[in-house]
Amino acid sequence: MTMDELLDDGAPPIAAILRGIRADEALDVAAALVEAGIRILEVPFNSPDPLASIGAMQQAFGDRAIIGGGTVLSVEAVEQLHGAGGRIMVTPNTNPAVIARGAELGLELLPGFMTPSEAFSAIASGARRIKLFPAARLGPAYVKAVKDVLPRHVGVWAVGGTGADTIGEWLAGGCEGIGVGGALYRPGDDAALVGTRGRELVAAWKATR
Repeated sequence: MTMDELLDDGAPPIAAILRGIRADEALDVAAALVEAGIRILEVPFNSPDPLASIGAMQQAFGDRAIIGGGTVLSVEAVEQLHGAGGRIMVTPNTNPAVIARGAELGLELLPGFMTPSEAFSAIASGARRIKLFPAARLGPAYVKAVKDVLPRHVGVWAVGGTGADTIGEWLAGGCEGIGVGGALYRPGDDAALVGTRGRELVAAWKATR
């Protein structure tokens, strides 16, 4: 399953960022999110034992969701992510070597950018989707301005300060999707609470259609 296939199949363009999640809670939280309709799950590498969480989630939900790692900062981390079965690689920055290695391994890529120069560097390294980070500092109008010069096939995602209350603004501004962290999951939140937030987020997305 690719990102294109997932989105074409009607999945919400929402990536859940599970920063700080523990391996012993990863499956319950992932199950709650998948049940809520969210099918892109990211475990940042600065979480406890991220590879264990990614591997377990991939084994349990890889046929229904795209699962991978975020805050991927090195080529070594890219290779570890691939070895754990991760399918999507998310970065907070634009590192051409990291992006290119992810492309070589066939990962779905979502590297972070802030400036047009960073966006074009990510695209030249193999990215077809890029994430504006931190998005809330710049706003949907910034996305519109950047998209005027980007290749039309490149999807822009907004991450940082996003949530159910702003998804409509980001999509109207030209974003393909959003990544949601603290508004969806924070360390210590139980699966039931995360599932409720997930359903609210999916409902907000449906209201924009």
